Amino acid sequence: MQQSKHIPPQKDFVLSVEGLTVSFDGFKAVDDLSLYVEEKEIRVIIGPNGAGKTTVLDLICGRTKATQGSIKFKQKELTKLKEHQIVHAGVGRKFQNPSIYEDLTVFENLEISFPRGRNVWGALTFKRDQSVQDKIMEIAEMVFLKDKLHDQADLLSHGQKQWLEIGMLLIQDPELLMLDEPVAGMSVAERKQTAALLQNITQHRSVLVIEHDMQFVEDIADRVTVLHQGKVLSEGSMQRVKNDPKVIEVYLGH
Repeated sequence: MQQSKHIPPQKDFVLSVEGLTVSFDGFKAVDDLSLYVEEKEIRVIIGPNGAGKTTVLDLICGRTKATQGSIKFKQKELTKLKEHQIVHAGVGRKFQNPSIYEDLTVFENLEISFPRGRNVWGALTFKRDQSVQDKIMEIAEMVFLKDKLHDQADLLSHGQKQWLEIGMLLIQDPELLMLDEPVAGMSVAERKQTAALLQNITQHRSVLVIEHDMQFVEDIADRVTVLHQGKVLSEGSMQRVKNDPKVIEVYLGH
């Protein structure tokens, strides 16, 4: 059997998506998509509205079930797993709008996300011991909220709320972090800080980002995948993608 031309040489990818298709009432939102993410890589998915970007994240995290194809995370097939099982396997997902507990402090938001408190028994026996406090301090510093630990979350700026939610995912220590438009609505200074944050967190994990802000993409991306009508239109470095005539025609030329 001849190997499909878009499968790269065999290596240990954190994420291997192959032949992924999902149809809604006969419309293919994602159409025979293959995507391979390496360890400690920042991969950014770009493309026009309706290209299937968010649907790809929905498929990986189990929110939407694939019609066909395979999603392997560290060699483990995800398409048959439920959302919470995929989280436990090590995949964290942040949606476009921050979902934080607005009436709790930054500290409490991070504490509630700490993995030991996740199930009922864990929550009942959960102790705020030194290791938990140390971890919360470490993550708060990483997401620029060390001075805001005792502030109520609804007092944070939009950008700080985004960072808090990234922190709530990081405290669970996922090996793949998926972010949907993390810098939307942020100031220029906050975008720069977020770029630094993502560079920092990929020392230990891979990050998959959907983004429209091309300057931000240029600042962070190891590789860029351009989607159009549910298919991969182009892939490679930002430089290569930016100069691809097909990408200019359907996306960047607007």
